Amino acid sequence: MGAAEIEIDTLELDKPTDLLVNLSETGKQEDANAAQDLGYLMLILSLSQKPFEERAHYFTKNSNPLKLGSSQDSSVIAGPVNRKQKIQMWDSVVNIVLVEGKNLLPMDENGLSDPFVKFRLGNEKYKSKFCLKTLNPQWLEQFDLHMYQDQPKVLDIAVWDKDFGGRNDFMGRCSIDLKSLEPETTHPIWQELENGAGRIFLLITISGTQGSSSVSDLATYEPSAAQRDAIASKYNFKNSLHNVNDVGFLVVKVFKAMGLTAADLGGKSDPFCVLELVNARLQTHTEYKTLCPEWNKIFTFKVRDIHSVLELTVYDEDRDKKVEFLGKLAVPLIGIKNGEKKWYQLKDRDLKKRAKGQILLEFEVVYNPIKACIQTFNPKEVKYMQLDQKFRRVIFMRNVNRVKSLVMHIVEAGRFINSCFQWESVPRSIIAFALFLIITWTAELYMFPLALLLIFAKNYLLFQMTGSTGEEELYDYQDDDDDEERDRPEEKKTLKERLQAVQEITAMIQNVLGQAASLGERVKNTFNFSVTFLSWLAVIALCVASLLLYLVPLRYIILAWGINKFTKKLRNPDVIPNNELLDFLSRVPDNEERINNRELKPVQTAQGEPERKLRKRK
Repeated sequence: MGAAEIEIDTLELDKPTDLLVNLSETGKQEDANAAQDLGYLMLILSLSQKPFEERAHYFTKNSNPLKLGSSQDSSVIAGPVNRKQKIQMWDSVVNIVLVEGKNLLPMDENGLSDPFVKFRLGNEKYKSKFCLKTLNPQWLEQFDLHMYQDQPKVLDIAVWDKDFGGRNDFMGRCSIDLKSLEPETTHPIWQELENGAGRIFLLITISGTQGSSSVSDLATYEPSAAQRDAIASKYNFKNSLHNVNDVGFLVVKVFKAMGLTAADLGGKSDPFCVLELVNARLQTHTEYKTLCPEWNKIFTFKVRDIHSVLELTVYDEDRDKKVEFLGKLAVPLIGIKNGEKKWYQLKDRDLKKRAKGQILLEFEVVYNPIKACIQTFNPKEVKYMQLDQKFRRVIFMRNVNRVKSLVMHIVEAGRFINSCFQWESVPRSIIAFALFLIITWTAELYMFPLALLLIFAKNYLLFQMTGSTGEEELYDYQDDDDDEERDRPEEKKTLKERLQAVQEITAMIQNVLGQAASLGERVKNTFNFSVTFLSWLAVIALCVASLLLYLVPLRYIILAWGINKFTKKLRNPDVIPNNELLDFLSRVPDNEERINNRELKPVQTAQGEPERKLRKRK
């Protein structure tokens, strides 16, 4: 409708000025006088000077170079910087996962509270959502704050009770000195509240540092032979029963990416990479104004479960603490080849389709196999930050098809057995009848695990002859309908409220179907050597079970099992009740996870040039 330009240097400091500005198509005053009349605006402007200590935070929040002026002005404010970069005045990113609270102070008449948490680090603030009517809230929220060189390194935390009819009530506070926390490490912290009651549980990580002074900078990383020997000896067979929860050590080198999606209007992005191993979360610094960032960072993780999956996600940094998804990658630790430096194709948010861009990585994992086997039969570590599975038609139909596929296998087995009774094939029925007589006459309990071993033997022979682990049975999902669902505009709230009860029920049915399909697929994938480590572990367990059943009477085995179960809580009050068989199956990937973890071949285009260069260097 019209634009106008105002020269700031014509305004007087700290004095209101009345202005009448004519509107034009370009915003320039001379064009407004010559062109057609587009109207005018009456303004009252006042120019004031911002305090010096607030300027750094202002420029960081509004890091758009169009607002800062030329690149020369930027260098005056932030010192010499790369031309591809905006001003990054913060030292590092403080990632906080607010998990839960325990035994908080009751503030309402019903003896409960509606608690929420306020965080403050320097000039940045964050407020969590409130949990309704509870003294043991579970927030499960994640957010980032920035640390600056000239600001205090103390995180202030205050817990409040949400009051819907008046002022919020104070429930307690605490503070955490971030200088005492080791950078590039995720710290689980239970923090007691002062001036109140109870405690809160947080995961805090200081990461995203930039420059050669960073402990994660790859250019300054020089592992000594003594360090390597110390890690190797820590996880050798001699220490198999020492600190069983410390299974291994993972090193990830993040070199660079190329061909990323352009998320900004200028055809560029401001990418950074986030690495997550269950609840441990680290990230690189941000490379500004580029589609081919070079991070050159190295990160280390403690491995508590060798069957965990490392997730790498590339985001585009934006103003107002927002980020935009660029690509994702899932790497199972058990399948890592040490020292292999190569390009990985990024996937979409659901890890089903290709995304634009590739990332150059190198991994090295050292672990103790005995500890890994022991942890396989213990409860799996729960990831706190997981998306709630809401009802989606595509996921519902996908789970229905997965269950249907399993049911069809059972139906086919039933038809095969029935055909033997009906003598549809005389030779097959004769063989089946003979096997029935022999097995029934000679069967013992210890032979049941041996029969399962025959399935492993058959699949292993097929694996050796064909080199296939059932990949052909995995199906690629066509998520076009899913994309349409996401792009569809939101319906009116009144309609959503009417359908809320139905959605909850359908979401529950969807998740139950998914769990049933997942359990069946895990059992099937155990036998077809989809994860060789787990399949051989199951073979060893079945051999041991057969030997025990052959040598030891069944009543003694049941008696030992029952005594162990009944006395476990007495021997260790903090033990988590578990089922060893289900814990083992939880490590076996179902078909969904196998598709998510499947490595896609990078696109061989002009973007493949770094691959060729890499091979030439080798």
